[in-house]
Amino acid sequence: MGQEIQTTAYSDSDYRRFQQRLSAETELLAEMIQHKAFSEAPPVAGFEIEAWLLHDDMQPAPLNAAYLRSFNNPMAGPELAKFNVELNTPPLTLTANALGLLHQNLGATWRQAEQHARRMDLHLLMIGTLPTLRQSQLNLGNMSDMNRYRALNRQVLENRVKPIVLDICGREHLRVEHHDVMLEAATTSFQLHIQCPLDMAHHIYNASIQASAAMAALCANAPYLFGKDLWEETRIPMFEQAVALGGYRGAAGGPLHRVGFGSDYARQSILECFAENLQHFPILLPESFDDDAAAFSHLRLHNGTIWRWNRPLVGFDADGTPHIRIEHRVPAAGPTVLDAIANAAFFYGLVKNLADRCAEGRADLPFAQAKDNFYQAARHGLDSHTVWFGGRRQRLAALIDHELLPRAGAGLLALGIDGNDANAYLDVLRQRLANRQTGSDWQRRFIKRNPGDFAGLTRLYLQRQRQGDAVAGWDAST
Repeated sequence: MGQEIQTTAYSDSDYRRFQQRLSAETELLAEMIQHKAFSEAPPVAGFEIEAWLLHDDMQPAPLNAAYLRSFNNPMAGPELAKFNVELNTPPLTLTANALGLLHQNLGATWRQAEQHARRMDLHLLMIGTLPTLRQSQLNLGNMSDMNRYRALNRQVLENRVKPIVLDICGREHLRVEHHDVMLEAATTSFQLHIQCPLDMAHHIYNASIQASAAMAALCANAPYLFGKDLWEETRIPMFEQAVALGGYRGAAGGPLHRVGFGSDYARQSILECFAENLQHFPILLPESFDDDAAAFSHLRLHNGTIWRWNRPLVGFDADGTPHIRIEHRVPAAGPTVLDAIANAAFFYGLVKNLADRCAEGRADLPFAQAKDNFYQAARHGLDSHTVWFGGRRQRLAALIDHELLPRAGAGLLALGIDGNDANAYLDVLRQRLANRQTGSDWQRRFIKRNPGDFAGLTRLYLQRQRQGDAVAGWDAST
């Protein structure tokens, strides 16, 4: 959910001041992009992974403040709910042995975080949605103690006026009413970042959009919510409905959604996304920053309250040079560190390949079709049908196997990634396809054998996760 703020109540003058600063910073961003004053460094990879703290009975443990205080690791931080934490690793230039180093770094951070949880008689779990979670546990008493979260909750509810209604039709139907933004805490993600040279930023953004359907299906790890069997990747409709706000004059229904797939490709420049933010989305957090416009503090805070599944971000290199990076929010957390790095390898390679095609003007997939592919994949996973370049319609699993995995391999080699590493991580996904077993598939196989035993599902999942083997080879029997 982003940076902390100091204020929890705002006046009309706060909104006016923020709007002025936001407009000025967006104008400065346009000037700096026009004059190519942004970093042209080669692609840099990074990620954030969200995880659950659990008690022995596999129920969520709302203890992240005590956990983070005693863990005292700069790579760990809070999330919206007290039973969630976020882990990070240092960014790395995406070349040579970067995949192996990302694996090594995430593995080390995860082991330290998990060992610390066990010293507190807790368990750490990475999964898209927690099978044992109950709606009653998503209450304001379990919200992390940060001003940002309290302010967002109040602003979202004031803008909506009416309660949040979660209505998901999947294999089963879930319809519940909720009265705060804590529903969002039910979704935990593996968020991939790619910092990109300015001249390629909009192509990488567009390529990430095109890759989203395959990522949703391959990384699916969230079939269950509140005991209901829903989508292959239930996080997608869950998050969109949990913070259901539109743009100006649209209330919760649109015309543009604060959580969603976006409105279009970036046709000429990544600036288009930030211009849309300014023009179409009301300010939620009018926090005032006493700094230079070149820090982009207001622009970055406002952008942080608009959750596209592919979101451009403004950051800074170590020497202070501003950069653009794309945050890909589609993958679920887990099932293992190995699976996560394999998912990252596929994303980085595929996006490199597709971005080069976009730059050549050969990415002939209409935005509306990319969007439809994405939601079909989130709902039906590898069994969904997709329309690809040239209007070709085929099953998504076949498209990934026959075209997208080879594209990802070629993209990794074009980045200069070690060929053995590229093959090793993509082989994890080839096996996942061959065995037809994503995290969601495995969870459903367990429940088919053990109807209603979500605690047993979570306990065995945790055991398999600790063993570290890729989910493609997991046995669903105890």
